[in-house]
Amino acid sequence: MRNLYDQIAAQASRQTTRLYSTSFSLGIFLLNRRLHQPIYAIYGFVRFADEIVDTFHDQDQAHLLEQFRKDTDDAISRRFSMNPILHSFQQAVHRYGIGRDLIDTFMNSMKMDLDMQQFDAGHYKQYILGSAEVVGLMCLRVFCNGNDTAYEQLKPYAMRLGSAFQKINFLRDLRADYELLGRNYFPDVDVSQLTDADKRMIEQEIERDFRQAAIGIRLLPRTARFGVYVAYMYYYQLFRKIRKVPAKRVLRERIRISNHRKYGILLQSYFRHSLNLL
Repeated sequence: MRNLYDQIAAQASRQTTRLYSTSFSLGIFLLNRRLHQPIYAIYGFVRFADEIVDTFHDQDQAHLLEQFRKDTDDAISRRFSMNPILHSFQQAVHRYGIGRDLIDTFMNSMKMDLDMQQFDAGHYKQYILGSAEVVGLMCLRVFCNGNDTAYEQLKPYAMRLGSAFQKINFLRDLRADYELLGRNYFPDVDVSQLTDADKRMIEQEIERDFRQAAIGIRLLPRTARFGVYVAYMYYYQLFRKIRKVPAKRVLRERIRISNHRKYGILLQSYFRHSLNLL
């Protein structure tokens, strides 16, 4: 019966990913089949923590987050949880050697979402490390499957990719973060009066992250390369679309990539990957 519960927990993580993010789900689907479940498990864990700080404003969010942290620690220590998402996550933690330091750093950034509204340069860097870069490192642990040499080689590139993705999310969700949640992640930027010069400065950061991340994608194990490359290309095309619009429009609406364009990105990525043109 334990095997049945393991399957239920795995299905919960998979379904959570599919309902919350069709784009991320597609990226996972394009990974080698062996990698699907542990990446679903990581996404489910990250998504639930993020949901606590972003959504449940009628609840004691600080208490919920602290309880989630304790439940995570307990699940890892006991190698079991009656929370299916945490049960699935602890299996990935043990199987692929995901360090407690990565998990703690992530949870600390989630707490920052409750404690801070205006981020200075130091907190901005710390937040991106915990909310995005270490999530990339969790996934990299899975991709490298115990190869510590490959993990250390690819580590800086995975962090830069996570950083690029998060900064694009900040730009895409600028209005919602500021108006609904009262947050301004970008240091020394008045989001309510975002200028084109401010936007260009942020975009230059993102471009540098992307350039470094591309180097690492080429070095990934083949089992992971195509799925990660598709995610990279999707975000890069979103970035290019955001870059073309003025700052005032970014403040008014959430810039998106159409489903038709996503399919085009997928076909283009498959062509380049098949011909080893990454």
